[in-house]
Amino acid sequence: MFDATALKPDNLTRLDPADLVRGEGRGPGFHLIDTTMMYAPRSGGVRRYLMAKRAWLAKRRPDLRHTLVVPGPRTSVEAAGLVNIAATRLPFGNGYRMPASLTKWETVLRMLEPDVIEAGDVFVPGHAALEAGEALGIPVVGFCHTDTAALAALHFGEWAEAPTFNFWAQAFQRFDHVVAPSQHMASRLAEAGVHRLTVQQLGVDTEIFRPDRGDRARLLKRLGLASNTRLLVFAGRPAREKNIESMIAAVERLGDPYRLLLVGAGKDTAYSPGVICLDFEKDLQKLAALVASCDACLHANENEIFGLVVLEAMAAGLPVVGSMHGGVGELIDATVGQPARNVEPSGLAEAIEALFARDMAEISRAARHRAETRHGWDATFESLARLYTDLVAGSAAPRPLALSA
Repeated sequence: MFDATALKPDNLTRLDPADLVRGEGRGPGFHLIDTTMMYAPRSGGVRRYLMAKRAWLAKRRPDLRHTLVVPGPRTSVEAAGLVNIAATRLPFGNGYRMPASLTKWETVLRMLEPDVIEAGDVFVPGHAALEAGEALGIPVVGFCHTDTAALAALHFGEWAEAPTFNFWAQAFQRFDHVVAPSQHMASRLAEAGVHRLTVQQLGVDTEIFRPDRGDRARLLKRLGLASNTRLLVFAGRPAREKNIESMIAAVERLGDPYRLLLVGAGKDTAYSPGVICLDFEKDLQKLAALVASCDACLHANENEIFGLVVLEAMAAGLPVVGSMHGGVGELIDATVGQPARNVEPSGLAEAIEALFARDMAEISRAARHRAETRHGWDATFESLARLYTDLVAGSAAPRPLALSA
């Protein structure tokens, strides 16, 4: 069997791709690689998407090989179909790692002999995927999980947006096809000159996230809250773009009986009597139980690419208060929640009060129904599998990898 040390930089030529096949052999399908730097023990939406895809392919398309190539503390094969490439951990980066060696990343991708690659970013993994795809004569899909230019403006100032946008645009223009999870993101990509483009919303596991997992009384007792508490929840990373401070300020403005439960996102926030902070919950069933035990979901990022936590809350039967703009604005309306006129504390507080003045039970049922009927993972992955198949069918013959011993 394959020795994990074969992936060390000085032993890359020993890699045998056959050792990464899932199951008892390779079926009549093709080999798909997913690669991205946005994969960490505490990461959220991108990791959830990749793991859901992995499970769906194993169940529904066992003829396809699927390999994840992601950063890790060392270069190794962690399990069948999961390859880590050593990358330095980012300080204050919530466990994320920054790949540095384009050559090493490209070499591993080429040695795995994929038929199609999906890149989840335009940094080292994304550029390595493009180089490997060109060398092998195979199609490369870019899945746009992040608006890099908008994040640069938020974190570094408006001066950073234009050069970052140009870098981002040029990278996505090179992909054979680009997938956007929302019309909001597709518009940004079209503005960037990307034309080979598909909009494909993400999904939610409605068997994990469902209303009957909730136990509201038990959660309120655990948190030391009164039975008349109106408990809002947000689960996610403690990232600036999540606009957590605005959510906290909105709940503080409302006062009793409103409370905000932050799961994972409250790590670096200032203490507030109206806010309860719980650590990141990696167990999806426990997270689903927490979410389903609350009264409503609160989301305050008006530039969100998609908003997977919104779908998870809806599947759990929670009405959602969120922006009417961005990816979240495409998921919610007055049927399943309360769109806020803006994501300032005043706008959020106004929307929260308006929501609780309505028939919450009816909105809860509508939220669950929409998640079940519109947002199951089957539609997402069936569409992507067709895209991969069409691209592979039209790809050129691969060119062999030549490495010195």
